[in-house]
Amino acid sequence: MARRTRHPARRGLITRLFSVLLGTALAAAVMVSMQLPLLDQPASATVALTRVGSTNSAQLSWPSVGSAALFVPSLGVTRSWHNAVVPIASLTKMMTAYVTLRKLPLSAGQSGPCVTVSASDVSTYEYIKATDQSNAAVSIGENLCEIDLLNGLLVHSADNYAAMLANMVAGSMTNFVTLMNETARSLGMDSTHYADASGFDSASVSSARDQAHLAALLMQSALVRAIVLQPSVTLPVAGTLASYTPFVGTDNVIGVKSGRTSEAGGCDVMAMTFNQGSTTEVAYAVVLGQRGGDLLGPAGDAALALAQSALRLVHHVTLAKNTMVAHLGWGTHVAPVRLARDKTLWWWSSSGSLPLRVHLYHVTDAVRRGEVVGWLHVRGVRSGRVALTAGASVAAPTLWQRLR
Repeated sequence: MARRTRHPARRGLITRLFSVLLGTALAAAVMVSMQLPLLDQPASATVALTRVGSTNSAQLSWPSVGSAALFVPSLGVTRSWHNAVVPIASLTKMMTAYVTLRKLPLSAGQSGPCVTVSASDVSTYEYIKATDQSNAAVSIGENLCEIDLLNGLLVHSADNYAAMLANMVAGSMTNFVTLMNETARSLGMDSTHYADASGFDSASVSSARDQAHLAALLMQSALVRAIVLQPSVTLPVAGTLASYTPFVGTDNVIGVKSGRTSEAGGCDVMAMTFNQGSTTEVAYAVVLGQRGGDLLGPAGDAALALAQSALRLVHHVTLAKNTMVAHLGWGTHVAPVRLARDKTLWWWSSSGSLPLRVHLYHVTDAVRRGEVVGWLHVRGVRSGRVALTAGASVAAPTLWQRLR
């Protein structure tokens, strides 16, 4: 029987060749696995525009005593200073009006339900007058409607009118105060508690921030805006009585309510209009606990200074269509990235400068001129997003560009 011829050299060669091929395949696999993440790399981007506006050193003019708040709804601005819970005097009447109009809605030109002044109403008036509370004269048999009572309440701050509204709406002061506190809780006014409808009771307390937001809610009523803008009001028996609201009708002041007691000091909620582009917006400045003089004068001065300083911090700029904000592309093939449309930005800032953020899509293919490739996000303003388009076409990257 013949023996098989062995070829150890051939087997060794095959083994070495197989090892080389296997090693090469493994190395290639490793290289590919390392490069695969790069195959989906986005275009390189350089941001050219990161902020707009210029440095402005203006600051808010907070009062030197008491507490204060600022609210600018159109710009989403809420600021407060020493936001303590304190007596608020006749600012309480804003909630009295708010609850009344929720229970007995009234539009311009309407009178609402009416009451005949009773002997009890006259007695209440005499007591209020004797205790040096704000008031409006009444007489037995006088006919007063809801609109009359709201005028006397908000313009001349008549405490006896607050009592009559409480009885008209809820049947008694106790029931009405319960409604006031329930409404405050429903509105998230956690720093607020009412003890009466006029604010003469020092247990009626709130914070400047709560009062600013309540004022903005109340001023959503066109009827209220028309009432508080009046420099005076004429009532059936009391006659013509002046407004206690400081600066109303001047310096763009359109209301809202002021108040004073020895415990509360001088308090003022001031609404001031300003132009935001083609629309008229309102800023609310609230000051509590002001001291000196007749209390209302210092409160009005402090509120006016705060409101005016706030409006000096309102800035705007128009970014024109095709303004370049970034570059996008591969290597030497780069396209400018531009705004797709004009955009006017309004913002509130003590620095005067508005930060921007450019977000570009994860682009891995050719880009066509005019194609939307991302967004410009503007922090600090509402509706602050603008589409970005490529200003030129860019060819798709080569495999080598993707692997680099």
